[in-house]
Amino acid sequence: MTRLRFGAFLAPHHPIGEHPMLQFRSDIDLVEHLDRLGFDEFWCGEHHSTGWEMIASPEMFLAAAAQRSHTIKLGTGVISLPYHHPFNVAQRIVQLDHMSGGRAIFGSGPGALASDAHTLCIDPLKQRDRQDEALGVIKRLLDGDERVTYECEWFQIKDAKLQLLPLQEKLPMVTASTISPSGMTLAGKYGTGVISIGSTSTEGLAALSTQWAFAEQAAQKYGTTVNRKDWRVMLSWHIAETREQARREAGEGLMRWNNEYILETLQRPNTKRFTSADQAVDETAFVPGAATVIGTPDDLIAAIRKLIPLTGGFGTVIGFVHDWANREHTRRSWDMVARYVIPELNGMMDRYRESREFVINNRGAFEQAGKAVMNKILEHEGATAALAKTKNSRLAMPGHNAPDLMRK
Repeated sequence: MTRLRFGAFLAPHHPIGEHPMLQFRSDIDLVEHLDRLGFDEFWCGEHHSTGWEMIASPEMFLAAAAQRSHTIKLGTGVISLPYHHPFNVAQRIVQLDHMSGGRAIFGSGPGALASDAHTLCIDPLKQRDRQDEALGVIKRLLDGDERVTYECEWFQIKDAKLQLLPLQEKLPMVTASTISPSGMTLAGKYGTGVISIGSTSTEGLAALSTQWAFAEQAAQKYGTTVNRKDWRVMLSWHIAETREQARREAGEGLMRWNNEYILETLQRPNTKRFTSADQAVDETAFVPGAATVIGTPDDLIAAIRKLIPLTGGFGTVIGFVHDWANREHTRRSWDMVARYVIPELNGMMDRYRESREFVINNRGAFEQAGKAVMNKILEHEGATAALAKTKNSRLAMPGHNAPDLMRK
């Protein structure tokens, strides 16, 4: 059985109001917590506006997180390539790989926020083409086989060669994919992995059934290979002991996130304003095709099991990190995923259950063995009793206490 990996994606989406320094520290605490729980990957993004998304440099954040973690892989989710000179991106990801002890994953995208592109005077229509152009150069730099010279309308590079290559023999590379086929096509072109960010929406989840074909078609066209085990699919969840408890913990925060961020800040089309926490939960997590689970570990297990045949198979489930619940409840949610969801989906409980059923179904044989053991015990007790009787008889024989009489 191929093990399903699990990770977390921190955009981040934090409500405005908390001291930024303490929020950064809390986010790093979460990485440390997930590392202890055995999660495989942690991702964080790059954003420069909206107020809710406060990490401007994923490499800097992950370098700090690397000092507080041990085994969890650390992915840039993602570096917006049109915002940077490709040589600098390559340099920074190599440094992160060394500073993390070979745990870096290089994730890239075209840039998600129109407000960021506006600030940097980048035409949104050019962002995906620029990501493609930059990624081709960065891949050549990371391979390290030749000096690279390249000139285009937005950057130039001459006789460039990295003086330090990644610590990992092959640094994992991943492209972001939403609902359009562009991310998958780019992954196929360069033979990289994929992180499907758009799957946190109902529309994005529905599109997954056709997404992987675009990567395979592009790989065939460009002579590369792609592997489903390198496909990461994102879901949103909040898990508690009961559905009622999960609703209570996450409802108010979910409503605020939808109303203040998705609707008012991003002004995403077709977004509905929620007027109550119950409405937010019902219309986010309990509608057909929902990409969000608010409930128990069993609910999340069932959702992921439905996702596997829908996609045709993938390698990693990525949970979207949010502040719908408070920190205590949020950490307990991730704790419950580690304790119950991950082992169940990876078959870790199967042999325990098989062993238990074997004991139950073979009770007769075990009772016979128990009787045999009891017979041996009884035989031993009988022999002991006989020995004691013989000893007592000898003590009662005349002259046995003669030495005592002589002393008297």
